[in-house]
Amino acid sequence: MIQNPTGDASGQASEADIGRIVLASFVGTMIEWYDFFIYGTAAALVFDKLFFPAENEFVSQMAAYGSFAIGFFARPLGGVVFGHFGDRIGRKAMLVTTLMMMGVATCLIGVLPTYETIGVAAPVLLVCLRLVQGFGVGGEWGGAVLMAVEHGNNQRRGFYGSCVQMGVPAGLLLATGVFALFSRMDETAFLRWGWRVPFLLGMALLAVGMFIRVRVMESPLFANMKRKSVSALPLLDVLRHYPENVVLAMGARFAENACFYIFSVFVLSFATEHLQLEKSSVLWGVWIAAAVQVVAIPAFGQLSDRVGRRPVYLSGALFIALFAFPFFWLLETKSIPLIWLAIVIGMIGHAAMYGPQAAFFSELFGTSVRYSGASIGYQLASPFAGGLAPLVATALLKWSDGATWTVSLYLAATAAVTLLAVALAAETYANNLDDE
Repeated sequence: MIQNPTGDASGQASEADIGRIVLASFVGTMIEWYDFFIYGTAAALVFDKLFFPAENEFVSQMAAYGSFAIGFFARPLGGVVFGHFGDRIGRKAMLVTTLMMMGVATCLIGVLPTYETIGVAAPVLLVCLRLVQGFGVGGEWGGAVLMAVEHGNNQRRGFYGSCVQMGVPAGLLLATGVFALFSRMDETAFLRWGWRVPFLLGMALLAVGMFIRVRVMESPLFANMKRKSVSALPLLDVLRHYPENVVLAMGARFAENACFYIFSVFVLSFATEHLQLEKSSVLWGVWIAAAVQVVAIPAFGQLSDRVGRRPVYLSGALFIALFAFPFFWLLETKSIPLIWLAIVIGMIGHAAMYGPQAAFFSELFGTSVRYSGASIGYQLASPFAGGLAPLVATALLKWSDGATWTVSLYLAATAAVTLLAVALAAETYANNLDDE
């Protein structure tokens, strides 16, 4: 059982218990992001045909990506609401709630009637469920990383936090692999029922995740803080005491979030519609890249424990700026191995930012408002960075008559924002999380 861990006299969990807590956070995060990512994959491949049909293919694709982006605009609200209660009630209760919310919404998407069956009500219901997904995942991230970071010792916070971050590529790995498998079906059968199976699998994953998450212990730092005092309005306290850190966290998110959705979502429609390649071939490229990230993210997190969060994060942002043009040059060769290589290299650059991010953002705020502060900084940038990235890239490609330099410039611009934000931030890896 994880509920009653052994520990030292100070109440700190043992290494074995920390490992189980980190594993529980990782598994739950993987399941939540599986739910979130299968929507993005479906938006790139099938939702334009099933829920947003139009005579103009560009309009259909933009509508599908628009529904994808809507989930990101619900994430800040989820971060505020769950951050508030996470700082007042506890991290664990919020993790269980968000997981249930995501799982139910995903399964309902899998049984939704399409536009052909119920008309305009189909995309309306789809968007509503996407909003629920975004609201849930907006509150999940802060709690998951804090459970790992606040349990761990100060010398390994980057590594523990990055292990939870691994849940994101693991969820992408699972979502892309499942979609790649079913996309090999006959096109008619895939559009009729095959696309629904990945969503319905969310019910089985929900059961597994709930079993794991209800067994974890509460964060010891939060438990100690709660015995002393609890912030009445964590959001106001964050904005009063840490306004600069919220803005810097948002800036740090721009390149990381935008490049991830260019490399994992936009690349699917670009390769299938613009390059006329088989969708399964490109899906496997994203799958391989996600597998590489599962290793790269904790490696960069551990490196940040040695050299600091800022050097590792800055190197990732600089790499994205430099790789923005070569990425599309490799795609345009239409060579499957080179396309896979481009996606893998891009995702490694992303991992250099994502690995230290959990610890970095957690260390920017005090314990009494850490859930709210980390969540707000993380989630407020999401709609404008990741949520709009496929939309912006699609619009730029249309505006430039298919010239990819416009999308490359967009990626480089997001990297510039992140480079500036991280350069202005203080180094945090030596901070003591017990300090307010």
